[in-house]
Amino acid sequence: MGLQHPRTRIQQKNRETILDAALEVFSQHGFRGATLDMIATEAGLSKPNLLYYFPSKEAIHVTLLSQLMDTWLDPLRDLDADGDPVAELRAYVRRKLELSRDYPRQSRLFANEIVQGAPRMQAALATDLKALVDEKSTIIAGWSKSGRIADVDPHHLIFSIWALTQHYADFDVQIRAVLGADRDPLAEAEGFLDTLFARLLAP
Repeated sequence: MGLQHPRTRIQQKNRETILDAALEVFSQHGFRGATLDMIATEAGLSKPNLLYYFPSKEAIHVTLLSQLMDTWLDPLRDLDADGDPVAELRAYVRRKLELSRDYPRQSRLFANEIVQGAPRMQAALATDLKALVDEKSTIIAGWSKSGRIADVDPHHLIFSIWALTQHYADFDVQIRAVLGADRDPLAEAEGFLDTLFARLLAP
């Protein structure tokens, strides 16, 4: 098998341009509604040029989801077994809320994939995601057992953190419609969620 040559700066830039364009198209139209022509137009490239970098719409989608999974799992990876349990979990909530603020399109892309039954992510969910959640749940369970945090179900604690933070990205339009244009939902949410989980986790 021949050696793969490193990508040139232009090739890397074009890949990033395509992925960013695809993220915009997928987040607006979903996987089924998106087309290669739409992505190429958004990227400012010809369709043949796009196909030089990615052989199919699915290949672009899978690349985006794989990158997103890494980004999404980083805050959970950072949960430190040797840290103060309440402080570690409150920091996790803040990091997840920051992801909703900084990567709303990615969050909606991920949510759309899950709602469709995760046809392109099932393997990653059952392996990488499950393994990490199980590992961190064991740590949280140990904190509960030792009385360092309240007695909580670790898996459902993690699910609740996901639900309460990612909601601000996935349902942004609904939240802003209810709160009005003069309020900052994520700024308000940070204090509210910090207080909520501090009280929930207090031993």
